[in-house]
Amino acid sequence: MRTDIAERAVRLAEYITENHATVRAAAKRFGVSKSTVHKDVTERLEEVSPELYTKVRALLELNKAERHIRGGMATRDKFKKRKGP
Repeated sequence: MRTDIAERAVRLAEYITENHATVRAAAKRFGVSKSTVHKDVTERLEEVSPELYTKVRALLELNKAERHIRGGMATRDKFKKRKGP
């Protein structure tokens, strides 16, 4: 694996764990696609840093479990901002 890709995977993983960030937030911060972030932290990182990989996977599972709650809150906020008839 190219070292720049391996380094990116580590930087992404560190950012996600330190900030409890989502894949979407990390992608925006680093200027890459969500697919790239996901591939880096779920496939490439395991070879480079197994310990960091374990931490990131746990956080991604937590984000996955909570995403329906965040989606519901976003929908609620959207309709609160709307003005009624």
